[in-house]
Amino acid sequence: MDGSFGSVREAIAATAALYERVKTVIPPEEWAGFAGDVLAIQDLKRQRNAIVLAHNYQTPEIFHGVADIVGDSLALAREAATAQADVIVLAGVHFMAETAKLLNPSRTVLIPDLRAGCSLAESITAADVRLLRQKYPDVPVITYVNTSAAVKAESDICCTSGNAKQIVESLGVPQVIMIPDEYLAQNVAAETRVKIIAWKGHCEVHERFTAAEIRAYRAQTPGLVVLAHPECPPDVVAEADFAGSTARMSDYVDTEHPARVLLLTECSMSDNIAARHPDIAFVRPCQMCPHMKRITLKNIRSALETMTHEVTVPDDVAVRARRAVERMMAVR
Repeated sequence: MDGSFGSVREAIAATAALYERVKTVIPPEEWAGFAGDVLAIQDLKRQRNAIVLAHNYQTPEIFHGVADIVGDSLALAREAATAQADVIVLAGVHFMAETAKLLNPSRTVLIPDLRAGCSLAESITAADVRLLRQKYPDVPVITYVNTSAAVKAESDICCTSGNAKQIVESLGVPQVIMIPDEYLAQNVAAETRVKIIAWKGHCEVHERFTAAEIRAYRAQTPGLVVLAHPECPPDVVAEADFAGSTARMSDYVDTEHPARVLLLTECSMSDNIAARHPDIAFVRPCQMCPHMKRITLKNIRSALETMTHEVTVPDDVAVRARRAVERMMAVR
């Protein structure tokens, strides 16, 4: 779109059906600025035989406007493994793009901004995992998908927040190492008899929530239902009414339909669910992930126009990392 009034008006008209999905969370003035990029991305996807995979933390104009597949880390991994498109654009953070490449190596995987990282992924290295193995020989290593491919390559199996307990118990051993999220490991340990050795990595979004904050919100909003991500500290999870992955939180809202709800996770998730449920009151303690917010409509468009930035994984790392991810995918 060239920015003239007529082209903007045409873009708004052409994207009217999409805007219906998000009109309760995006003002029309903002959508006017998004519509041209949305149209351009849809056209580029057809030209490139491309799809956009978007994590639940992406903003509504991406999540509802241009994404072909949305979900949590586990859902995106499963979809990436079977995607038939020539090009996969990962609207999320770098480890997610690496995972997509591991599971579908013949496809071109793009990430719109190489700076879209993750505090958890940065909290541990492959060398750290090797040292853990020396300290705890014969103890299997379960690695959260929120890690680099190099770290995955040093592990026995991966997990997500949605299947962590299942993965822990699937190994049939009395003790495991679970890295790198300390709070996820502690929250899973509270639900299983398996002893879990944790690492002191934290999510810079979820570690900020406090139990006192939840109690204050409950006092202000009678009947409030609180849903927490398991990357939150254990005392926060204990204060919540329900804890689960972003997919499970979304499913809870869809099925239980609470009148007033608080999601203890990245704040765009509330916007994306609220777009489907305008009758539900969302209390929004907005903790924003700076890495997720590096992904925008404009750089998704640029990624498809210029075919950048392509994500690759060295073959020797990919073989071992893929084994750990595929082992996780095989657990049902």
